Amino acid sequence: MSDPLNPIDPDQKFDPLTPADAPKSQWRRWHLPVLALFAIASYLIITRRNAPAPYQKDEGAVFGTFYHITYQSRQQLKDSIEAQLKAVDQSLSMFNPTSTISRINSGESTQTDSLFRTVFRLAQQVSADTRGAFDITVAPLVNAWGFGFKNGTLPDSAAVDSLRTLIGWQRVSLSTDGSLRRDDPRIILDCSAIAKGFGVDVVANYLRAQGIVNYMVEIGGEVVVSGVNPKGEPWHVGINRPIDDPESTASELDTILAITDCAMATSGNYRNFYTTEDGRRVAHTIDPATGYPVQHSILSATVLAPTCAQADAFATSFMVMGLDSARAILARHPELSAYLIYDSLANYRTYSTIVENQ
Repeated sequence: MSDPLNPIDPDQKFDPLTPADAPKSQWRRWHLPVLALFAIASYLIITRRNAPAPYQKDEGAVFGTFYHITYQSRQQLKDSIEAQLKAVDQSLSMFNPTSTISRINSGESTQTDSLFRTVFRLAQQVSADTRGAFDITVAPLVNAWGFGFKNGTLPDSAAVDSLRTLIGWQRVSLSTDGSLRRDDPRIILDCSAIAKGFGVDVVANYLRAQGIVNYMVEIGGEVVVSGVNPKGEPWHVGINRPIDDPESTASELDTILAITDCAMATSGNYRNFYTTEDGRRVAHTIDPATGYPVQHSILSATVLAPTCAQADAFATSFMVMGLDSARAILARHPELSAYLIYDSLANYRTYSTIVENQ
């Protein structure tokens, strides 16, 4: 019999868990699996954060050619990259009728933008350094010799002399307010020999601003590389061997350079030329000083430089200047190096190579 003063019978058997204890019991039953899942999730998050970011690859059409960009990032940045390229096109493309340079050439405006001014100032520096071998006013002569359009009629000496009155990098300048001044309104600016390299720089600078260290930006053969490739090695960039047939799509590599943290651009006459009815070979590189296509042994000039705009401009300059003058420029500029392919027999079939400042 139970004690009336004690409602609990000591002989009665009870479940040791009271209602108040039930939640604790349930918690004990599921808290270990939850903690295990939490630990696994935390491990995966930490592991993912510590794992190397993947390499993204973007490609597309721009500036009348194609771009290929590889960069290590957790984010895909193609839209932003193309916005950068569009800004360059809107400033410097002669094929965009609303671009800054097109409006200047047509006489519609003299106003420039920051991208135009950056390229213009660098172009003027290279022009001064190369004694006019690089000249962004040479377009009328290039057109007259049939590049951009081929009418089959070569200009005579009188036509060349007449056009030379419209050529001269010292005949254009920037005013203090940023507007462009031309000695003659018929002077045409063409930044094609530097703008593509500048576009590569713009994209590379954008990637760098996003904290990206490992990348390769390539537009139509002009390149900026930084850090390492997906294999953890320097970036490997090929240089084509010159060929005789401008219509041929075949290509053979002359060499492959392993490079990083630099820019590279190549200029050559071996594809962009034509042969006249009398067998005369006309190359697309025009010497602004003479008004005629260059006639010397360099077939291809590849320049490595701190920026792709510099590499682009100097590669064109070397094609105009020839081998000895190119070497003289390299001697004055230790920040530049070059891989020059030239024809030692002047028959466009025997190739030799030199590497300067490497």
